[in-house]
Amino acid sequence: MHSLAMSRSDVILIGGGIVGATAACALGRSGVRVALVEARAPLDPEVQPPDPRVFAITRASERIFRSLGVWDAMQQKGAFAFSEMEVWDSGGEGITHFDCAEIGEPCLGHIIEPRFIQAALWQQLQSIDAVSLYCPARFQSIHVLDDRVEVSLEDSRQLSARLLIAADGSRSPVRTMLGMKTRRHDYRQSSLVALVKTSEPHRNTAWQRFLPGGPLAFLPMADGWSSIVWTMPSEQVERLLSADTEVFHEELAAAFEYRLGRIIASGERQAWPLQRLHAHQYVKPRVALIGDAAHAIHPLAGQGVNLGLLDAASLAEVLIDAGQRGRDPGSLAVLRRYERWRRGDNLLMMMAMDGINQVFSKPRSLLHRAANLGLSLVNRSAAARRQLMRHAMGLGGDLPALATVSEEVPSSD
Repeated sequence: MHSLAMSRSDVILIGGGIVGATAACALGRSGVRVALVEARAPLDPEVQPPDPRVFAITRASERIFRSLGVWDAMQQKGAFAFSEMEVWDSGGEGITHFDCAEIGEPCLGHIIEPRFIQAALWQQLQSIDAVSLYCPARFQSIHVLDDRVEVSLEDSRQLSARLLIAADGSRSPVRTMLGMKTRRHDYRQSSLVALVKTSEPHRNTAWQRFLPGGPLAFLPMADGWSSIVWTMPSEQVERLLSADTEVFHEELAAAFEYRLGRIIASGERQAWPLQRLHAHQYVKPRVALIGDAAHAIHPLAGQGVNLGLLDAASLAEVLIDAGQRGRDPGSLAVLRRYERWRRGDNLLMMMAMDGINQVFSKPRSLLHRAANLGLSLVNRSAAARRQLMRHAMGLGGDLPALATVSEEVPSSD
């Protein structure tokens, strides 16, 4: 493997983050030979500090993880189930309350730190014979040929496969090297994230308040902590990143209308500039993009990683099906099936997030008043609430098989 000889597999997957590792697990457990190339060796989650950035994992994503046999490990480490959600607007009367009991589900979703998701997936990957891990390793060159892709690593190792999957993030070096174009939009907003403790209990509820500068969310975690995602114009973020702890606590509590009382403790603050990104094509002959390499969306509903996990499960299903039918997994005809399946859904979610963000950040406009009325109407209509909840939980639409597994399926570790 360490010689200059060409190492052959069915798929080369570049990027071993959450979406890439999920795709590798899904393919590898079905016997597809995967060469997974990841630049950074995963850190031991037990020695890492708590991550201020968390993911809100939908029920569909939970089912994918259950199907892959990794959910139990995530739950043991700290997957916090939330059962209710409250959304309200600072500039009007609109308010909506969601409760999972209304649709007979045990929870609306789970809040999990990325390090625990990553660790569970990598532990599983190491037990799958069909997956070869190249880590830490970076690619140096990619050659797309008629019948295969050849990748040279910086340490001179050579890989060859019939398909290359890029799961290497929104700045995707693979996408850039292969000249795959994207549309970008700068929101001129940033999201500030931190772990905070409130004087009043969060009641296993996810909270979101729409402010003129962007939404503020409190996501419930264990021991009375919450992860906040505070989106605001980028120029305001610097001041809050460097503000005194007391000043930050007071401004945060006030922006949240003291809904959970005062802020009594907080951890490290971090911030990310926000942009929308969508690849013109998700596929070309021998190449497919998944996750943030294909799309990055506004974080106001926390859907980014969940869309990426659906990409991973859908592409795996398409490739496994192609293999069973004796078709070439890297052919455009096969890959287009994945693109048609996912691109429209992702675009729809992007546009919805953009619309909501724009409407609520224009106080006193006609649209803003209509949106407030909409929130109130949803709150009064059980049918509308149930429909929205099912959609937010990822339980609607054309789901890959991994996301439709029943709750009773035991995880196979």
